[in-house]
Amino acid sequence: MSGNGSDWRVKWRRRVGAALIDGFFEGAARVGKLHPRAKPELHGIEVIRNLSYGERGVAEHSLDVYLPQRRSGPIPTLLYVHGGGFRILSKDTHWIMGLMLARSGIAVFNVNYRLAPKHPFPAALEDCSRALAWVLDRASSFGADPDRLLFAGESAGANLVTALTLSSCYDRPEPYAKRVFDLNCVPRAVIPYCGVFQVSDLDRLSRRRPDMSTFITDRLTEVGKAYVGTDPERHGSALDLADPVCMLERAEAPDRPLPPCFLPVGTKDPLLDDTRRLAAAWRALGGQCDMKVYPGELHAFHAFVWREQAQRCWRDSYQFLDGHVPDWSPRC
Repeated sequence: MSGNGSDWRVKWRRRVGAALIDGFFEGAARVGKLHPRAKPELHGIEVIRNLSYGERGVAEHSLDVYLPQRRSGPIPTLLYVHGGGFRILSKDTHWIMGLMLARSGIAVFNVNYRLAPKHPFPAALEDCSRALAWVLDRASSFGADPDRLLFAGESAGANLVTALTLSSCYDRPEPYAKRVFDLNCVPRAVIPYCGVFQVSDLDRLSRRRPDMSTFITDRLTEVGKAYVGTDPERHGSALDLADPVCMLERAEAPDRPLPPCFLPVGTKDPLLDDTRRLAAAWRALGGQCDMKVYPGELHAFHAFVWREQAQRCWRDSYQFLDGHVPDWSPRC
């Protein structure tokens, strides 16, 4: 009886915690849109919303395009993938990311994808691969240059853009990975902000940091179970693309060189160790990887754009891209 009671309390605690975190981010996104400076037109940005890249009428298969209104020629193309532990949030909650990147003079394609646990791995990656093909096929119609392709995403989105990058560099058998490889278009640069780069065995993070709060460990447990299930090994070799850092740590040289990578993360982010591992593995395979650690900052701190450290992170992102995108320099 005591065991059943304990299980019930754990489930209740996790359910309440999940509701709190979901509500916080959804509410913050809505409140943020009310700020006078949140209007895209004040920044010279046009937003084209809810374009279908997959099955029509399916909200998860849609994207928004953020376009600088002042452009003298084709501008770089950036695929942005939102975070939320693979199970919550959307392109609409991540409007600030599209706005911040488009302000620099880039065409941003901010995508939705199917969410876990209803749609576990590899559904999100399948959707992102379809979105990428759609973007490359249609980028020029928006005044964007598909030959100057960039990837960015945060948290779960960082995982997904890293997996897309590896799919563009390694010829793998999974249909969604093969779709990306056959596009023959490695991004010029990739920015995975504060990513979860190994979804299996997320308990490893609390084992490394026994002082981690129960609230955080519960959220990590939810992410793993929702995305890859309680038996991740059943995915076989495809698990590499849910655990891209593990794939890189044991991989041989890629079929195509890894692109330059910028890895921003805060010192108080529970995923800091994943970022360190990814940076080391990327460099070991000959890729350029710039890792920047921001003292005292929490997970996804760059979303709070009014803060000094967030603004520094955005400036560092623009500077990194400026060094790797031909014929482009940031406007902000």
